[in-house]
Amino acid sequence: MGRYRLTIGDKTFEVEVLGVQGEQARVLVNGRTYEVKYQPLTPGAALAPSAPARVTPPRPAAPARPAPPVSPPPEKPAAAAEPGEVMAPMPGCILDVLVKVGDRVQAGDTVVKLEAMKMENDLQTPIAGVVKEVRVSKGDNVSVGEVLVAVSA
Repeated sequence: MGRYRLTIGDKTFEVEVLGVQGEQARVLVNGRTYEVKYQPLTPGAALAPSAPARVTPPRPAAPARPAPPVSPPPEKPAAAAEPGEVMAPMPGCILDVLVKVGDRVQAGDTVVKLEAMKMENDLQTPIAGVVKEVRVSKGDNVSVGEVLVAVSA
């Protein structure tokens, strides 16, 4: 979408905007991927999905810190092939699997804990039902979009 070289003080950052959805962007900074939230500086000026993100350097007094990863809303996981699939919203490591095949779950129940970018993320089931498949175990490394748990209504 867009590549930038930013210099803040004496540090240089290679930044690539990988994708934009609403007011959230996925960026690659010096080889590390971050989910960031942005606000247009001009009222009514939002980024189109094909436009590069506007990158604003932090104030010199504050150290640059990435925004926490964004978990998908429980109602609808991003790009789910089936309504009851819980998918990895970002690459990471499985910290814990809280369900097993046959367990009953309610919509919004946390079924997997995923560590990504040193943050713990609770992944919830989008529907109520019975766990029909668990495809990961504690310690597994997962990729974006990988199905972790399947629930049938």
